Amino acid sequence: MKKNIKIAVIGLGYVGLPLAVEFAKKYPVVGFDINQSRVDELNNGTDSTLEIDDANLQTVLLTDQPDKIGMLLTTDKDEIKDCNYYIVTVPTPTDKNNRPVLTPLVKASETVGAVLSKDDIVIYESTVYPGATEEDCVPVLEKVSGMKYNTDFFVGYSPERINPGDKEHTVTKIKKVTSGSTYEIGFKVDELYKSVIVAGTHLAPSIKVAEAAKVIENSQRDINIAFVNELAKIFNGLGIDTNDVLEAAATKWNFLPFKPGLVGGHCIGVDPYYLAQKAQESGYNPEIILAGRRMNDGMGSWVASQIVKLLIQKGHAVRNSKVLVLGITFKENCPDIRNTKAIDVINELKEYGCNVDVYDPWANTKEVELEYKLSLVNSYLEQKFDAIILAVAHNEFKTIDLSKLRNGHEAVIYDIKGIWNKELIDGRL
Repeated sequence: MKKNIKIAVIGLGYVGLPLAVEFAKKYPVVGFDINQSRVDELNNGTDSTLEIDDANLQTVLLTDQPDKIGMLLTTDKDEIKDCNYYIVTVPTPTDKNNRPVLTPLVKASETVGAVLSKDDIVIYESTVYPGATEEDCVPVLEKVSGMKYNTDFFVGYSPERINPGDKEHTVTKIKKVTSGSTYEIGFKVDELYKSVIVAGTHLAPSIKVAEAAKVIENSQRDINIAFVNELAKIFNGLGIDTNDVLEAAATKWNFLPFKPGLVGGHCIGVDPYYLAQKAQESGYNPEIILAGRRMNDGMGSWVASQIVKLLIQKGHAVRNSKVLVLGITFKENCPDIRNTKAIDVINELKEYGCNVDVYDPWANTKEVELEYKLSLVNSYLEQKFDAIILAVAHNEFKTIDLSKLRNGHEAVIYDIKGIWNKELIDGRL
């Protein structure tokens, strides 16, 4: 490996920041992001995503001396021009028609291309379909830099495996897949990650293999959850508790312990579409992958319909009924609201004419309003609701006194996450 390693991390979100912090404990690192408020927040020693605790962040922060071990944070691309490793960790979302959006990746490639020097290595971590790194990103790097791929500069791919909110499986404790555009570069990329990833690395034989490995990890999980979501619909019609069935089946040693739920977030609810599009471009229609996506994308609407049925059964008028939804983030004990499917339940209930209040102690109120045009309530106490829905299993919701929550009212209690005593609720997924 190069002895004078200096790393630029492009994108300081849920993926980029934890990685930058770990590298900054051993190398000079420059963290780059186009969001000035994000950079300012981090330079003040605070991470609003809660992925890095303040003390850990503050130990690696630098305000000057950019060649010293530690991390300098900036929105100025001139600050990254003397780096020799560029790690791109920008989001790769889908549009309203579930088509991959590579714009952030292309823009990041333009930024890096403008500062590339001879023999630099660009490593992509963003989730993409097989071939995207070399077919979509490399041409941008070549065009902007004026240099030739695998002659003047090189590329690697090491897919992120960050699990937002997970304090056990942190970046250094998850085995890392690595790859390079040549055998020698693959080895260099692998050695770089191996220096900070205590769980070890797996050097894939090619960039395409590493890209494919990432998308199938989440596609596999998506399909498994879709299966148990279908079971939940079947058993609901048969009057059987799905969780009871899964607990019984789990006594077999090789039964996979998946549970029904709303599948959102930046990975599982998005990545299968990347693989599906590439498959379709190659002439193959991926039936199982897309069937799983249809099942999971439709769960919010189905849950809302079950709640409406329960409202009617309890004698409540659906129109103008007062409904409380607990949780808006895409998963528990995490402020991440990206691609949350709780919003599907909320919007569907509004379509039925319900008045919906949403409470979430983890979510950023301004972010929710900006992303979903939804105002969170500050409290739900001392109010009477016709229906109360647990959408996210935050710790704060696990010990709620349901009798107080009902407030003397015959409310419908629906537990999407299956964490409340089933004897005290009217329905659960």
